[in-house]
Amino acid sequence: MFHGSMVALVTPMAADGTLDFDALARLVEFHIENGTDAIVAVGTTGESATLDVDEHVDVVHRVVRQVAGRIPVIAGTGANSTREAIDLTRLAMEAGADACLLVTPYYNKPTQEGLYLHYRAIAEAVPIPQILYNVPGRTACDMLPDTVSRLADIPNIVGLKEASGSLERNRELLSKVAGRIDLYSGDDHIACESILEGFRGVISVTANVAPRAMHEMCVAAAGGDRAAALAINEDLVELHKNLFIEANPIPAKWALMELGLIPPGIRLPLTPLSTACHDAVRNAMRRAHLI
Repeated sequence: MFHGSMVALVTPMAADGTLDFDALARLVEFHIENGTDAIVAVGTTGESATLDVDEHVDVVHRVVRQVAGRIPVIAGTGANSTREAIDLTRLAMEAGADACLLVTPYYNKPTQEGLYLHYRAIAEAVPIPQILYNVPGRTACDMLPDTVSRLADIPNIVGLKEASGSLERNRELLSKVAGRIDLYSGDDHIACESILEGFRGVISVTANVAPRAMHEMCVAAAGGDRAAALAINEDLVELHKNLFIEANPIPAKWALMELGLIPPGIRLPLTPLSTACHDAVRNAMRRAHLI
């Protein structure tokens, strides 16, 4: 249903932390012009944790309106409260999103049965296509392949963003659910190999900064052109690494500011990129031929 380079879009903010909707519109156009295959609005990279509900829904609605059907819009609607996730998912559907991306509940550490019941409840409550999101390094919660396999039987659960950082885990998922739901890499540094092995795309932080290259890498990898995909990815290796030199989305927002695409705002408790990290991110941008 969705494929290719899907950007986990940052949410532009002014220096005082207020949302910058003019910059958001420019950023959407930047991605469409550079081949991004889908936009994830207000996912975790979009600082969903520090936007209130009204802001969250407003950003989704504005992205949907700006995109105007040219590419899919996927709304981040995950929460560690099942009721809150249902409410956000329903509001995103009403705002016109094509699908929702739901991160596993964070901090409260549900069991595998709890994860199954959480996602089943959301899917049964809101009839929009839904993509599961597993990122244990950020949530302290790891959704195991057997649980994903159970959830793959629910009709409107259509995909999984897997960000465990493990090719071995990705291969296990392919063996258990390929052909039942689509699989997307949530780790830029192994996205190329994951797509070559059968994943349908990547939900990407790197695509914020290098959308054209990420799109072209995905096209090559999905087409089985290993040499071309690896060659494109080679120029992105340092970006994949250094866009996480501090907590995401700190480096990505700084890089986009350097490119003149967004203002410098980010919300506490996140802070702007440390001066000591500037050269590492800037050099990665040079290697990717962005500056």
